[in-house]
Amino acid sequence: MAADGGFPARVSLVTIGAHDLTALRRYYTALGWEEDPVSGDEIAFFRTGGAILALYPFGDLAEDAWLEVRGELPEFRGVALAANVEERDGVDRAFEVAVAAGARVLKEPTDADWGGRSCYVADPEGNIWEIAWMPGARFAPNGAMALPERPTE
Repeated sequence: MAADGGFPARVSLVTIGAHDLTALRRYYTALGWEEDPVSGDEIAFFRTGGAILALYPFGDLAEDAWLEVRGELPEFRGVALAANVEERDGVDRAFEVAVAAGARVLKEPTDADWGGRSCYVADPEGNIWEIAWMPGARFAPNGAMALPERPTE
């Protein structure tokens, strides 16, 4: 965790630039996620088992980073967020909740060649989420995930 004062090895907060903050806030609330009281009219914070998820107006986020938005954004931006679950059947249950909340199906729940199970959905603005179960993964009481131990030979 960069004890020398360098760049810390952690993801503390993930911010999604929202084109329609109200609609995106409604979607994540429909998933059953609780919005943190520190949220305001122009930003929404959701506590997760790891990083905090923030929703912030798209243009304001670009401006804050001193970026200029040019043209249309590609459908796939090279980033996928993930929500891992504790058991195999949890993938299917979480998938159903996401779809009922308004997610677009990208990939139905499928057993993966790496031994787990996963699927992909997109939130109403096209942000990609993988829902996955990884055999051997462990979860802390707050929901933070630890990767499985590497098998010793």
